[in-house]
Amino acid sequence: MKVRGVIWRTGGFSLRLSPGSWATNALLAASLMLLVFLGLGSGSLPLGPATIANWLLFRHVGWTEAIVLENLRAPRLLLAVTSGGMLALAGALTQHVTRNGLADPSLIGMKAGAALCIVALILVWPAAPLALRPVVGLAGGLAAGLSVVLLARGASPLKFIMVGVGLSWCLSSMLVVMLTSADIRSLQRAMIWLAGSLEGANWPTVQLAAAILLGSAIVLLSLARHAELEDMGDAKASTLGVRLTWVRISCLVATVFLVAGAVSVAGGLGFVGLVAPHLARILPSQDLRGRLISATLIGALLVLAADLLGASLFAPIRLPVGVSLAIIGAPLLVLLLWLRRNRI
Repeated sequence: MKVRGVIWRTGGFSLRLSPGSWATNALLAASLMLLVFLGLGSGSLPLGPATIANWLLFRHVGWTEAIVLENLRAPRLLLAVTSGGMLALAGALTQHVTRNGLADPSLIGMKAGAALCIVALILVWPAAPLALRPVVGLAGGLAAGLSVVLLARGASPLKFIMVGVGLSWCLSSMLVVMLTSADIRSLQRAMIWLAGSLEGANWPTVQLAAAILLGSAIVLLSLARHAELEDMGDAKASTLGVRLTWVRISCLVATVFLVAGAVSVAGGLGFVGLVAPHLARILPSQDLRGRLISATLIGALLVLAADLLGASLFAPIRLPVGVSLAIIGAPLLVLLLWLRRNRI
């Protein structure tokens, strides 16, 4: 008989441990850690594995190496990991809830709302501290997400997406109007940010992004089982004790925080929320919780690989991570859509 997993229970909480799912995600996590290790050593000042290991374990390295690793490379790499993970997790949940493989967090207005508010901050107050961007972006993303919920209240998943697309177009048009009326210096700064950039990486930003990712992941993973039961239909899910309204509101709020947080710290990164969930579905069969974890790790790998590619492709010029991500993501998306053309 095939063993599908082991059930672990403590108090009122239970968790199914699937060996295949854990092995897959452990391999993805190991690949991510290896890529981070390689990223710490690559750059204009190459550092060997011994130096990196010494810094990670004992912090016993030279002054120059410590500055490069502590202030430049480590925050940037960790911001790439957290921002990619946030967008991928939000995309995986959006596709599951809407039952649409082409759904993306940017389609329901949250990304456009966060981008509009941050660009307005850049244009109106160019000298604003970078720490203010996540706060403004979260406010804009939450406002856009709540607007979509209110406008599409009680609608089907397809109509929900249509309302989100309409609001996103409206906010994007407002963004274009703002950009056309900006001076050249502010416009250049805003366009670089919109393309997706990790130039503002620092430890406070990384800590904020990590807190949003960790908090939202805990909420979504704890509700994953209820979201799976919801697929059986509202009546059956309610009979089984699922509080549908609470589950939907919690998932929506967590998704808004993920998208707005990622846009706030890394700009307009595309393809991650759409591609990563499809790559997760190609992996060995998993439940929703396992797929969410896999998509998060894959999203982190995509953004991190794109950033390292952008640093080496036209060295010493470093491409914005959004540009190099498009180089990777566009062909990958076309390939995935063709391979899964009968299952989307």
